[in-house]
Amino acid sequence: MLKLAYQSDIGRVRMVNEDRAVVQDELNGLSLAIVADGMGGHQAGDIASQMAVELIQFQLQTLHREMSIEERKQLVKSAVEIANEKIFEFASRRENYHGMGTTVVVVLADEQHVVVAHIGDSRAYRVHKGQMEQLTEDHSLVNELVKSGQITREEAFHHPRRNVLTRALGTEPTIEVDVRDIAWEQGDVLLLCSDGLSSLVDQEKLTVHITGEGSLEEKVVRLISEALNAGGDDNVTVVLMESARDSDSANDGETG
Repeated sequence: MLKLAYQSDIGRVRMVNEDRAVVQDELNGLSLAIVADGMGGHQAGDIASQMAVELIQFQLQTLHREMSIEERKQLVKSAVEIANEKIFEFASRRENYHGMGTTVVVVLADEQHVVVAHIGDSRAYRVHKGQMEQLTEDHSLVNELVKSGQITREEAFHHPRRNVLTRALGTEPTIEVDVRDIAWEQGDVLLLCSDGLSSLVDQEKLTVHITGEGSLEEKVVRLISEALNAGGDDNVTVVLMESARDSDSANDGETG
């Protein structure tokens, strides 16, 4: 039994919400969630992120739970690659949209297994027995600096160039997609988010909110509020997916 809730907020500074989220709680016995955070001038970012979630969701409609984990991973990878090609092609033909792109993180889950694919710095986390683990690795300049020992994790959190991506969807004709699978169990919660949350709220606070009392919808609202209270200098999008212990019906929060 999987439960889903999500919400997107423009934040306190931006004029346009370039984040997009899609959740599909019934996909031939699987659950799907996608978060994309667009970039580019002339409102190209919101076009890129909208195209990404729609194209990927469309490509994944043939998925079903009888497929092996490897087949699921291959289909998700292929869907992201196709979205990349189409966004790049769209931007290449329109002068205003040259260079537009988006991050994307995709989660496909059944009760035992999760497939995660991503490009950019939108993230997926798993909370298991009160401990939070980041499932994705940011494709960003500051993450490269951290890995090479030039700056610390703490410095990365406040670095002036923390928004610079080393990999994005739609900016190049071909793309490398990071795909992995993990096992999860009842009581575990997955968090998908744009960097409007992860760059403002540290992992300790995220864990506290996700493991606290309340419904998934209430937790989503609290996470959004936490980002807004921390300045809300970017759009913020949050999806929570839980492998529920009970027989509650699946819930969808509304995007805002």
